[in-house]
Amino acid sequence: MNKLVKRLLSLANKMKPVQIIVIGFASVILIGSLLLTLPIATHSGESVGFIDALFTATSCVCVTGLVVVDTGTTWNLFGQIICITLIQVGGLGFMTVATMFAIFTRKKINLKERLVIQESLNQFDLSGLVKLVRYVVLITFSIEIIGALILSTVFVPQFGAVKGAWFSVFHAISAFCNAGFDLLGPTSGKFTSITSYVNNATVSLTISMLIICGGLGYPVMLNIAKERKFSKFNLHTKLVLISTVTLIFVGMALIFIIEYKNPDSIAPLGMKGKLLASLFQSVTSRTAGFSTLDLTAMDESSIFVMLILMFIGASPASTGGGVKTTTLAVLILTVKSFITGKSDIEVYERRIAPSVVKKSLGIFIVGIAAAVTGTLLISMTQPGFNLTESAFEVVSALATVGSSLAGSANLNLFGKLLIIFCMFMGRVGSLTIFMAVLSFGHKKNQPISYPDGKIIVG
Repeated sequence: MNKLVKRLLSLANKMKPVQIIVIGFASVILIGSLLLTLPIATHSGESVGFIDALFTATSCVCVTGLVVVDTGTTWNLFGQIICITLIQVGGLGFMTVATMFAIFTRKKINLKERLVIQESLNQFDLSGLVKLVRYVVLITFSIEIIGALILSTVFVPQFGAVKGAWFSVFHAISAFCNAGFDLLGPTSGKFTSITSYVNNATVSLTISMLIICGGLGYPVMLNIAKERKFSKFNLHTKLVLISTVTLIFVGMALIFIIEYKNPDSIAPLGMKGKLLASLFQSVTSRTAGFSTLDLTAMDESSIFVMLILMFIGASPASTGGGVKTTTLAVLILTVKSFITGKSDIEVYERRIAPSVVKKSLGIFIVGIAAAVTGTLLISMTQPGFNLTESAFEVVSALATVGSSLAGSANLNLFGKLLIIFCMFMGRVGSLTIFMAVLSFGHKKNQPISYPDGKIIVG
């Protein structure tokens, strides 16, 4: 046993940070899958099978929210605790959890571990990483506790003290981690999410704010807490806040206009309900997966708007997925710079480095390629899914959103495995996975500078 541990530690020391992150997430998913396979995790006392357990565990750790079995009616308290634990680990990141464990046990954090933390939290340097992890955990638990307390004002009167408190905690964690899992199946019906609270401002706004906070990213929340004035925020925080607010309200306005006269969605609601539903759907489409409306009843134009919002997703170093808000912002600024004929890409009296533009373009192109490939495969292999439903399912998985039109439960074995891979890619990061795979046994070549080649574009 000691020899095995030593060999594993030796192997880990030889790995690059991106490889450790990929393997770490995969290990957590596998452990969660094995626990959810146990018969004691379900209400029926029967195992759901490894594939469905793997799908659920992947969705939890990747904070996606796509489900093949209804959470509230399938999993008992033991199974629900496993799910919410996996969601919390997935939201924080397994390296953050591992670091906190090391701090509690007074284990010294070595350079290798700091490099992995740096990679997982998207930080620029190694200084203050352990302190940052402490702040991340403190912020996470503080916001989740506040959210749970507010939600308890609705759930405790409705379900009683114990069940209401558990529902409040579960949904607060699920919302902040942008997971989209809910326990309301036994009350409102399987796979109905929180549609029964479409007119409830407390539930809608609280979950919306939890989703937004989780999607901003820890560096942004820390910068806001420290500076408190927009003029003093760093460039990253400014771009995240502007892009987030713009996407939320543009999405809300479009959904409101498109669905206003739709008798199957918001038309029967009063003005308050219409506004709440439109806002919530815009917020949750970014990466959360909760829903206060029946998506299948929504207009195709709204579905298209949601597809765009899902693909963009949340912000870097957050609990959400997607290509990220700053990626889109950098690309828009690049196009603006090209149109205006400026040699540098500038914003708020700062210059954006070419390396950032390259990375943004790489993330965007890989995201589109993955979405197109996944959509094609799903539409070819799933008879019950049309092209729109296939695209929605794949983008939802890649962006770790968790919304579904045709129902993930209707996927066949190949479809489930493909969506599992898409969820994993969406949480860990497509570039991270590719870098981890390509870096095995790869040796750096000597830099060679070739002469410029002339290509006509446009």
